[in-house]
Amino acid sequence: MTMTPDLRKLGLTAHVTASVGWLGAVAAFLAVALAGLNSKDPQIVRAAYLSMELTGWLVIVPLSFASLLTGLVQSLGTTWGLFRHYWVLAKLLINLLATVILLVHMQPISHVAGVARRMTLATTDLRAVRIQLVVDAAAAVFVLLVAATLSVYKPRGVTPYGRRKEREQRLVSQRPSSA
Repeated sequence: MTMTPDLRKLGLTAHVTASVGWLGAVAAFLAVALAGLNSKDPQIVRAAYLSMELTGWLVIVPLSFASLLTGLVQSLGTTWGLFRHYWVLAKLLINLLATVILLVHMQPISHVAGVARRMTLATTDLRAVRIQLVVDAAAAVFVLLVAATLSVYKPRGVTPYGRRKEREQRLVSQRPSSA
């Protein structure tokens, strides 16, 4: 079922907003993770890890699900389809994997935030986990930029299912209409 032009634009606006919001929230998360890793001020370190947990659960996770849901609606309600073009499949896989990894990644974030709530973190405390938070956030920014690039450039490449659907549509349009 194809959406009306107005509904398609509304859905596209929701998808772009959720996706760009997700990217921006992860970029902000990365900045805070760097501050938490590098600051010598215990108040900044504590605030960084507490805010990272809040940002993760209340902003990043909901935006990842919103991006996934609105992307599915867009693909199923437009001529792009979910399984017709490789770039749409690539974006779906990126979104699914990024969301799953995010949910797994939230556990160490919550752990570091829990430690920060109970005690002052020294620069050496949980150093490996804190570095990992920075690396993971930087990787997430890169992956989300790849997804955004796919959205803009829409590289050619139709799946076998997409080729079959195109053939079916050509055949239907070539049939003489019965009057």
